[in-house]
Amino acid sequence: MILNMGPQHPSTHGVLRLKLTIDADTITRVVPYMGYIHRGLEKLAENRRYEQFTPHPDRLDYISAMSWNGLYCQTIEKALDLHLPERVEYIRVICFELQRIANHLMFFAAYTLDLGQTTMFIYPFQEREWILDLFEQISGQRLTYNYFRIGGVSRDVPRDWPEKVSRFLDHMEKRMKVYHNMVEENEIFLARTKGIGVMKREEALRLGMLGPPLRASGACRDVRRDEPYSIYERLDFDIPILEEGDSFARYEIRMLEIYESIKIVRQALTQLPDEKIPDGHDLIKQPVKVPECEVYCRNELPKGEGAFYLISTGERPEGRLATEGGRRPYRLKIKSPAFVNLWFLDPLTRGHHIADIIPINSSLDLIFGEVDR
Repeated sequence: MILNMGPQHPSTHGVLRLKLTIDADTITRVVPYMGYIHRGLEKLAENRRYEQFTPHPDRLDYISAMSWNGLYCQTIEKALDLHLPERVEYIRVICFELQRIANHLMFFAAYTLDLGQTTMFIYPFQEREWILDLFEQISGQRLTYNYFRIGGVSRDVPRDWPEKVSRFLDHMEKRMKVYHNMVEENEIFLARTKGIGVMKREEALRLGMLGPPLRASGACRDVRRDEPYSIYERLDFDIPILEEGDSFARYEIRMLEIYESIKIVRQALTQLPDEKIPDGHDLIKQPVKVPECEVYCRNELPKGEGAFYLISTGERPEGRLATEGGRRPYRLKIKSPAFVNLWFLDPLTRGHHIADIIPINSSLDLIFGEVDR
């Protein structure tokens, strides 16, 4: 029998349609259909100047807007061979890791709600709201921040902001123990996640899985370690690895990553240079002009490895390649981890019951702003 799940379904975390082939209650094949909110961001980039496109990457993964915004700015900075003030680099890393914590809290809340735990859906929003308050203090926004700029940040952080971040970290560490106890002693949660949707290391690597799901299957892959960017090589942190590769491991790996993000932010706050950085419009000479080049820039985003592939034609004047004298990209390709991991729904769900597709789908932490692009 063919059964459609979505595109309007509360547990698909977006407008996703799954075409299920089932034998009685057993899934034999899953085909995902997306594109319901396709906005053509790659094409928009070709029709906007580099600085004009800066707010758009925030809309890819709107739960982790800081991360995509920072990756885009890093891509252009790599093409321009820009070297940023050290204080800017530390502020960015602090924001990256706070955003990772906020993303994983949102994952945790949605995951537990999908499995029927209404209380655990509400609790993590307390800490996530705290992070949004911190971001609002430096950017004025609470979801799509547009805080980073090509060459730096829009403005320096307030003087008391690092102390507020430190207070949050102390609170977050205590709350993590509470959340672990509330979830890992719940028989229903364990029964619906342990041994469900198993992906072993060799298969995950062969098929190209990314991010926390890959590390939950036993593979030590993290761009922050493999190709350190910004100031990550100066910081001491571990890459959590689990071997089980099931839905429970994909939950647990993100909880372990929150502890590591807390460790990273604490070190960055301690090492934060005491220097004045200019406001956004003073960071680099406007307008941005990128020379003829091809640049590939990747980061470890909260949902996995994301990247931009930029082609610039520089100031060549002929025909369609003009691109206003290097002020617009000729091509900007987006690699999003949610799009890559979406295709694992088929191998992960085969042989399981229809009800199991909910925890499996949730454990991948998909978001369709970056799937559809």
